[in-house]
Amino acid sequence: MQGQSQQQAYDRGITIFSPDGRLYQVEYAREAVKRGTASVGVRTEDGVVLAADTRVRSPLLERESVEKLHKIDDHIGIASAGHVADARQLIDFARRDAQVNQLRYDEAIGVESLTKDITDQIQQYTQTGGARPFGVALIVGGIENGEPRLFETDPSGTPYEWQALAVGGNREDLIDFFEEEYREDLDLDGGIDLALRGLDTVGEEGVDPEGVALGTIDVETEQYRRHETEEIEGYVEEIDTGGDEE
Repeated sequence: MQGQSQQQAYDRGITIFSPDGRLYQVEYAREAVKRGTASVGVRTEDGVVLAADTRVRSPLLERESVEKLHKIDDHIGIASAGHVADARQLIDFARRDAQVNQLRYDEAIGVESLTKDITDQIQQYTQTGGARPFGVALIVGGIENGEPRLFETDPSGTPYEWQALAVGGNREDLIDFFEEEYREDLDLDGGIDLALRGLDTVGEEGVDPEGVALGTIDVETEQYRRHETEEIEGYVEEIDTGGDEE
């Protein structure tokens, strides 16, 4: 009985390490991320691509209300997977952080600096009693000093930099796909094609242009741009045509 009560203490207490050095609540937060639909990011020579699966479960739900891509600053965007409410809190934090940096230093915040500020915020919730970790993972993409940057935030508060990555459901399958298909010389259109093909490989019915959110930040303009459904339809048609030709 005593061993069971100790196990429950490790399981329920965010501030208590288990004997093997694990924080169970952080691991549960990672499981919450896996239950979310997938979001992907691809870094190319010309910019960064962010894409997210935004399929809705009911025809009565307005698609525009499903927000998984977010503009943080002119040169930075974020894609999320996991608990949407948790993501909104971190998105608001990131936007405030970017504005404070602009007002204080009269310059745009760096992508790496913003990511580490976000992960510092996340990490505080892994050691605070009466709180729980954020059940969300973010993909932070943007342009810094003329170079594309792409980062992931983990529920533990750890930042990672990637060339191409996925968070949320089917993460392992998407990572395997990117490891096989990614090339460092991709242009922006190639990155969009790779991101959509990745989502196509894990979707039960392929990619629905109305069920995908797509955003890019290119090196030339350093401006975040959200793509309309009509544009996404064109990219999806190219994927379908390419598959038929093969």
